[in-house]
Amino acid sequence: MKALVLNALHQGLDFQEMPAPHAGKSEGLVRLRAAALNHRDLFITQGLYAGIKFPTILGSDGAGEYRGKAVVIDPSLDWGGDPRAQGRGFRVLGLPDDGTFAEQIAIPRSNIHPKPGHLSWEQAAALPLAGVTAWRVVFTRCQIKAGERVLITGIGGGVALMALQLAAAAGAEVFVTSGSDEKLQKAVALGAKGGVNYRNADWDKTLKKEAGGFDVIIDSAAGNGFALLPALCQPGGRIGVYGGTLGKIDGLSMQPVFWKQISILGSTMGTRLDFKKMLAFVAKYEIVPVVDSVFPLSEGSAALQKMDQGEQFGKIVLSI
Repeated sequence: MKALVLNALHQGLDFQEMPAPHAGKSEGLVRLRAAALNHRDLFITQGLYAGIKFPTILGSDGAGEYRGKAVVIDPSLDWGGDPRAQGRGFRVLGLPDDGTFAEQIAIPRSNIHPKPGHLSWEQAAALPLAGVTAWRVVFTRCQIKAGERVLITGIGGGVALMALQLAAAAGAEVFVTSGSDEKLQKAVALGAKGGVNYRNADWDKTLKKEAGGFDVIIDSAAGNGFALLPALCQPGGRIGVYGGTLGKIDGLSMQPVFWKQISILGSTMGTRLDFKKMLAFVAKYEIVPVVDSVFPLSEGSAALQKMDQGEQFGKIVLSI
């Protein structure tokens, strides 16, 4: 079968022939029709991930056909028995296990789920990792309710956009931040009530004046900008964190955290139940993941280069 393969660091992925997978006792063989990129894939090619091995077929997101039915793949493997946090055996599809950047994949049957009928192959492939990650941070961890005011930072990536779509469908009033005015406008068209450009001076004060404070803030960047978030929270607010791309936080004062009784809630991926609930919600409200662009599988390295430029709005998808 044809696949995109990681054979070395810092040189993209090789489109090459690989042995076809064989399904084990508890596995199913899925004929993939589309796969989607995540920043995880880019970071792996740059050596910014633990446990890298060669050769590996990357890719966590996929949609395809199994026993004549349209399916999507849950990328969380071996979560463990405690729904509060993943166990020692937990891993994300696409390293160390071969992933979805291929024509076929052998995957545990428990990770194969019916594709929401209103989605195309490309839209369905854009859903799994971003969808389950957003679901868990928005609902399982932060427990967003209708009528609450929510801030989602760094809009434009797959998880942030899914968090916006999920929260808005649940009846929350959503605001966003971005370093791009164009992305802010697109987010408003997608359902956000408003937003600010974090490159502007005193963006946090502007947002506070516009929105008046937030019940929930969803963040994936961390870094020094995180220090401004507790002041934007209402008393009893929750800050959900599903990433830390900007690294450590300088200047974070704990006074507003304890005085306003703010909860800071970490979140990663999701359980099988999270995934099932997310699929049901997406189907009920006919939520469509935002697809920025589609590349053929053979042009996977070009797709990674586009992701590295950071200008996309939504998911970058590979058609198989």
